[in-house]
Amino acid sequence: MRLLVLSAVLLSSVSTFAAPDVTVTGWVVDSACAYTKGIDKPISASCAKACAAKGSPLVILKDDGTILLPVSDQMPAESQNAKLLPFAGQRVTVTGKAYERGGSHAVVIASIAAAK
Repeated sequence: MRLLVLSAVLLSSVSTFAAPDVTVTGWVVDSACAYTKGIDKPISASCAKACAAKGSPLVILKDDGTILLPVSDQMPAESQNAKLLPFAGQRVTVTGKAYERGGSHAVVIASIAAAK
């Protein structure tokens, strides 16, 4: 009986953390510029690439100003810049799992493509 109750509790806690599937469109930009410069679209692809080369995370900036931090769902987690770098300074459409915590937004990228 204890095992049955424990299994039910564990299953319900897993579903509590299930992230919704999303499709979002936005600009791939340098995170520092998105926060400190208040940009609403990229300055240039070369600028975003230069910042990424120095270690700054690339993010997805939606039209409504929401900044999505691409994250890994693997342990240990790894940078997502390699997925985003080919699209630096471009509009993209991303599908994946969305997360929100304390006002911040993140996405685990399942697919990414240039926006139409």
